[in-house]
Amino acid sequence: MAIPTDVPRDQIAAEDFFQALADNTRLRCVMLIAQHGELCVCELVHALDLSQPKISRHLKLLRDAGVVDDRRERVWVYYRIGKQLPGWAREVIAATAQANTRSEPFMRDTQRLATMADRPGERCSTPPVTDPA
Repeated sequence: MAIPTDVPRDQIAAEDFFQALADNTRLRCVMLIAQHGELCVCELVHALDLSQPKISRHLKLLRDAGVVDDRRERVWVYYRIGKQLPGWAREVIAATAQANTRSEPFMRDTQRLATMADRPGERCSTPPVTDPA
């Protein structure tokens, strides 16, 4: 997926946004992040039951597209919905998360995340993404 790097993040093209979400792993990551506000890579690895390199590669693509932002805290890297993401894109994410919380594989991902012991994200204070309307 080629994401143009010369376009400001708040002007993401619809094609680039939807292309970033077109992969099942990336969509599942975004849905969990939207529901929880901010998640560590290790939490996404546990919830999706996939390898850390695979999750990190997909998160990098989402970050490069402007869909998510990251921050480091000691050894952990946390991801949240991009602050510069346009309102229409945030609305799409919020509506998709809300409409699919009880659908598979999203429900299973949420349940698996809830079973993770010693979650570093328990200290996070970022609220979940909401519909700006």
